[in-house]
Amino acid sequence: MLQTTPATAPVAIPHAEGVSNEEFRAAMSRLAAGVVLVTAHDPDDGPRGEDVGMTATAFMSVSLDPPLVLVSLRNDSRMDDLLAEQPLWAVSVLSESQRHIAGRFAMKGRVSDRLLFEDIPYTRGEVSGSLLVRGALATLECRTEQRVVAGDHTLVIARVLSVGLPSADGGPLTYFRGRYRQLD
Repeated sequence: MLQTTPATAPVAIPHAEGVSNEEFRAAMSRLAAGVVLVTAHDPDDGPRGEDVGMTATAFMSVSLDPPLVLVSLRNDSRMDDLLAEQPLWAVSVLSESQRHIAGRFAMKGRVSDRLLFEDIPYTRGEVSGSLLVRGALATLECRTEQRVVAGDHTLVIARVLSVGLPSADGGPLTYFRGRYRQLD
C-alpha cells in the first residue's frame, strides 16, 4: 500500500510484520522461476465443455514417492475455482521458444480461453482430458490430493499420473525481474 503526504513522494507502508507488498514483490522478482502452462477441462461449460489455461511460475516438485507437485493459484481466480471442482489437470513446462504462449495466458482481461488455444499445437491428455502443449519440454497430468489456503493464494498439491517428454530441444522459459528470459 502506498501513502502520499503533501510534500513527499509515495512511501511504502509496511504490513505489521514490517514488509510492504512492493518490497516483497521486488525481492521475489529476483528469484528466477520456470514457466508452465496449467490447463484443465471444464466439462460443465457448454455442450462440449471448455478448456482453461493459466501461466504459472509458482510450480514445483514436492515428493518423489509418491510423485507430487504443487502449483500456487490466486484465490478466486478462474483456475482456482475450476480446480476446486475438477480434480484432474495438466502442466506443460514451456520452452524458451514458447514465450508467446506464456504471455497470452498471463494477460489480464483476456479474451476467451477457447480463442487463446486456437493456434497452439496441442494434444489432449489421455488421463486428465486437459490440453498438453506440443513442443513443451515436459508435460504432466495430475490429480489434486490437497488444497491449502495460504494468504491470497491456494496451494494445490497433486499426484502426477502421467509424464510426457515431447521435446528435448531448447532451454526452459524462465521468469526473472518481471520478464520472460532465456538461459544463456
